[in-house]
Amino acid sequence: MIETERLRLRPPRADDGEWWLATLNTPEVNRFLGGPRDPATVAAQWARNVATFGERGRGFRIAELRGTGEPLGQIGFSDVAEPLAPAVMRGRPQIGWKFAPAHWGRGLAGEAARALLQWGFAEADFETVWAQTSDSNAASTRLMARLGLTPCPKLSYRDPAYPAADNPTTVYRADLATWRP
Repeated sequence: MIETERLRLRPPRADDGEWWLATLNTPEVNRFLGGPRDPATVAAQWARNVATFGERGRGFRIAELRGTGEPLGQIGFSDVAEPLAPAVMRGRPQIGWKFAPAHWGRGLAGEAARALLQWGFAEADFETVWAQTSDSNAASTRLMARLGLTPCPKLSYRDPAYPAADNPTTVYRADLATWRP
């Protein structure tokens, strides 16, 4: 469990899957992530996240309000698995997040990401954490800058699975030796 001033980042539970499907698997939330996924795929991914949570510091947590326990979004680390991503990144930890639109613009994703990065460097012993988005995803691009992630333009790549407007995939990194919360 990771706690911040306003949030609790807790391990996922099997019963979070229905909330995730209804709240985070929407066209609005997944606008820059390839769109919503079919329910069977979501159920399988969620079951895998619950079953493997914590292995090698990976997995997506539920971000909830400390006072009420209301779920707001997910945040966590996964392995960079995109086949077109540069080899230096593949299999390494990347941070990612999704928050429900009702909670956008309140600094919650930044608060959660900052705390999770601190945990990743201090507890999971990550040396480098990667992040990826497209420049068209202005909110995530701004958040990555506020988090102090360093853009790596030479590692950015085109992914034909995404529309031209969402290319290239822009790569960012944070290093244990230089990242400051």
